[in-house]
Amino acid sequence: MALLDPKDWRSLHGGPAEAVEPATGEGLATLTLAAPADVAAAAAEAAAAQRDWARRPYPERAAVLRRAGDLVHQHAAEIGEWLVREAGSIRGKADFEIRTAAEECYEAAALAHRPLGQVLPSGAPRLSYTTRVPAGVVGVIAPFNVPLVLAVRSVAPALALGNAVVLKPDPRTAVCGGHVLAAVFAEAGLPAGLLHVLPGGADAGRALVEDPRVRVVSFTGSTAAGRSVGALAAQHLKRAHLELGGNSAFLVLEDADLDAAMSTAAWASFFHQGQVCMTAGRHLVHASLYEEYVARLAAKADALAVGDPFREQVHLGPVIDRGQLGKIDALVRESAAAGVRIAAGGTHRELFYRPTVLADADPDATGPGSVGACPAYGREVFGPVAPVRAFRTADEAVALANESSYGLALGIVTRDAARALELAERIPTGLLHVNDQTVNDEPVAAFGGLADSGTGSRFGGEANLDAFTETRWTTVRATPAAYPF
Repeated sequence: MALLDPKDWRSLHGGPAEAVEPATGEGLATLTLAAPADVAAAAAEAAAAQRDWARRPYPERAAVLRRAGDLVHQHAAEIGEWLVREAGSIRGKADFEIRTAAEECYEAAALAHRPLGQVLPSGAPRLSYTTRVPAGVVGVIAPFNVPLVLAVRSVAPALALGNAVVLKPDPRTAVCGGHVLAAVFAEAGLPAGLLHVLPGGADAGRALVEDPRVRVVSFTGSTAAGRSVGALAAQHLKRAHLELGGNSAFLVLEDADLDAAMSTAAWASFFHQGQVCMTAGRHLVHASLYEEYVARLAAKADALAVGDPFREQVHLGPVIDRGQLGKIDALVRESAAAGVRIAAGGTHRELFYRPTVLADADPDATGPGSVGACPAYGREVFGPVAPVRAFRTADEAVALANESSYGLALGIVTRDAARALELAERIPTGLLHVNDQTVNDEPVAAFGGLADSGTGSRFGGEANLDAFTETRWTTVRATPAAYPF
């Protein structure tokens, strides 16, 4: 039996839209988008339903989450097809999302059993303790790139901890990033009114952040959009957990084993067409290895197959749409004009962009027709582009890694793990991977970035307790207290 039935999709008032397959331009399904009025109605319904859900025994909430994880596995073929066709995922990436989404549900189920407070010492004759209570209604705004995981990683723990959720998936991946979860949780037995899926544009997102019944906002997306969400949430005195962009450094020290490192290096920049916030946007390589590294990475890029992931066996699929393609290509063209050498790629056919290696990616590069800088090195490309730059000393490597305003992930390749940890102490980031690439995530790990990569908020494991609950201090006396008046 199929999981998804468009007849079950909520009737909204923001106008019609198509779920489109980027690889072919084919329409996959007809959707309706949410208007601000839909957000208000969903938030009101969610707030009413949440009160009863929060009172349910924790084993009941946990059981719904476990069933949801089982159903993700049970419907893996159908969900996977949507991830491949709607999001442009290769099959391996779709399989990863399905496994991780199920694990997110299982991990969330365990949250319902966690201790929810502490007994505190008190200078007065009373019992003093803290408890975690549900925040209420949680607004989730999720992106297109890893749509299932980046939605469920907030939806599942928020529900497990007694909240209701209003989810706004990106309209470009409204099915695999939204309607899939609505269907899974409905089949899992989640009571009506607790999860609302409202694909929509900026007006729907703004309404979600502004609605007084939404007390916590979980946003994953670009830094520019995150600044707007954070500012708007602050105006309404509500918490916003912001997981934003990145331009992560991948350091290759002079003792690195290049035979072992090249697969790691290629994956860091080319996985899912580079459309991942943790993608390595700056390959910083010791000068003694630089020329060989560039040549090997370029050869690796040239050997990767790019095409329709639903109909072909490929390593990279299409980028999400023409707007993203134009941004990627412009950054590569501008970088070439600045004197950067295109060692591989730099071309595209329709939405299929070749994995690209940019050599001598000095941000101050100049050359014929120069624009005076290397945009693909200094900015988040969000495409399959690997700029490579040499360094000569450890201090220079640290200085180069710290040039970025982002602080999400860092990868270091070396035979001396202790030295890598020492260097990493000097490079502020939210995530560190020694002898691994930058694109890593697990449901049990606290995930998030610093500076332009986010507010330091974390998703995953016990960090979800801080994200989706409030802490209440309670005291209890045997008799009323006496005061001077």
